[in-house]
Formats: sequence, C-alpha cells, structure tokens
Amino acid sequence: MSDVELRHLAALAAIAEEGSFGRAAARLGYTQSTVSQQIAALERAVGGAVFDRPGGPRPVRLTPLGSVVLGHGRELLAKAEALAHAVDRFRAGDGRIDIGTFQSVSNVILPSVVRRLRDEHPGCDIRLSEEEPEQPQIGDLDLLFYDGRIDGDVEHLKLLDDPYLLVAGAGTFPDGPVPLELLDGAPMVAWPLTCDQPAMEQAVARSGARPQIVFRSAVNDTLLSMVRAGLGSAVLPWLAVRGAGVPSDDRLRVHELRPSPPPREIYLHWRAGRTHSPLAARAIEIAAEVAAEVAAELAPPAASA
Repeated sequence: MSDVELRHLAALAAIAEEGSFGRAAARLGYTQSTVSQQIAALERAVGGAVFDRPGGPRPVRLTPLGSVVLGHGRELLAKAEALAHAVDRFRAGDGRIDIGTFQSVSNVILPSVVRRLRDEHPGCDIRLSEEEPEQPQIGDLDLLFYDGRIDGDVEHLKLLDDPYLLVAGAGTFPDGPVPLELLDGAPMVAWPLTCDQPAMEQAVARSGARPQIVFRSAVNDTLLSMVRAGLGSAVLPWLAVRGAGVPSDDRLRVHELRPSPPPREIYLHWRAGRTHSPLAARAIEIAAEVAAEVAAELAPPAASA
C-alpha cells in the first residue's frame, strides 16, 4: 500500500463519478493514457482490479475491491485537501503564536502589534503571557519581550532605549529637570529589586543620591497611586509613565533627571536557529515598526516635563 499515491486515488474517484476514463481525464486535465497508467499502478498496489471494463459505450463500474479502495480513498483525499488548505493558511500568516511580555510592553507596544497582526491575519491565534521573572526563559514561546538580554541559546532584536523619568506630585519639585542630588533622603516608592531596577538604583546612588524607599510594588498603577497620595516620588521608565497616562494627570508632574540614569533596554527574543512561521516573522517586523513609532514620541513628553 505504500505505493498508492493521492493522484491514483483522485483518478479512481473521477472515473467512478464520470463513468469513463476519457471524461475523467478531461476533468483532471490529463490524457486518457495517463489516467489509465495511474489506475494500472493503483491496481498493482492493491493487488487486483478496481474497475470492470465492459467496453463500448457502457460505463465502467467499480469492482468490490474498487469500492473498498474508493471508500477509504475519499477519506484520504479529503484529509489531503484539508492539509493543503491548512498549509495555505499557514503560509498566508494564520496559525498560532505564543508571546511572552511584561507590564510596560503590554500597555504600550503590544496592543499595536496585536491589532496589526489581527488586521492582516484575522484567523490567527495569538496567545499572550505576562510575567517578569528574575531569570526569564523563552521555553515554548515563539517570542519574548524583556527589558534586557536573556541567557541561553536565543537571538534578539533591540527595540528601543527606555529612559528613566521622575514622577512626583504637583509642586513637589520646580518645573523642569530635577538634579539627582535633590533625591538624596527623599521618600520614594519603587519597583522590587528585580530586572533592571537594581542597576537603576545603583546608578542613582553613584550620583550621590540615596532616596528613602518607603514602599515597593511591581504594579505601576499602585506606585502612581502612592505618588498621588503623597507617600513619595517614583523613578520609572518612560514606557511605564506613558502606559499609565501620567502626562495627562494634573496631579502628577514628570521631570527629567540630571544626570539621567542609563535607560533600560527593551529587547525581543526568540530561540536561536528556529525557523519562524510567517506569523512570527511578521510579528517581529511589526514589533520593530511599533517600537520605532513609540521611540519617536520619547522627546516630546520629556521636553515638556
């Protein structure tokens, strides 16, 4: 049976439906001799005749063996057609993609990526997971956003630099950039000491400022609520500030810092040497486009702070 080919089964089905080799050949776009050769190969593979050939104008008829072969053959042809359709959809960008993300990217970058992917490929299946572990692993994910490089056999694309800004209650500091030295001893709310947070706090300390951390939370909205409540100020990256809508909040002020701590770096990662699906390849392109658009917004909010 390993010698049976789909084209043999397609010829069998066409002849059974048309009643003659000639009409089946015309339907399939073959010569009649080609169809005859395909049926002969099929009969050798199954070990017997699949058609009775009465000759003359009378139609050919399936033998009992031919009926068995045709019944199963139609199932195989249907599955082959479904496979071809699935491959066509895959090549067109449908299918499933699993993306790992984190809070700031989820709020600012990823919505545009998801919207554009779905606009281009309405049938795609996008699965998102949001976490920011200390030691991220790409695992079974197709793509992983992270604020920094990750270890392992991965490739990456740097999307943008995300500068740190000071968010304070209105009137806490004079308008304009704030010297880091003014943060020395000042009450601050901050992220936990994971990811890029330790590096940022060390950079602030090297500049001679040691704020008093009075509260830590991994949730941006919680930190900003505490700033509004007067518990302290916060040094947050621009994506977090923009994603929370801080620039339009009249209770808060956004300031540049002088000198500014090194920005955190936003990367997109994927497993090295892996062949991307068309959907994943397009997602990388769109992420780069969206990041470039977001990066173009960086100057105005800081300049107007």
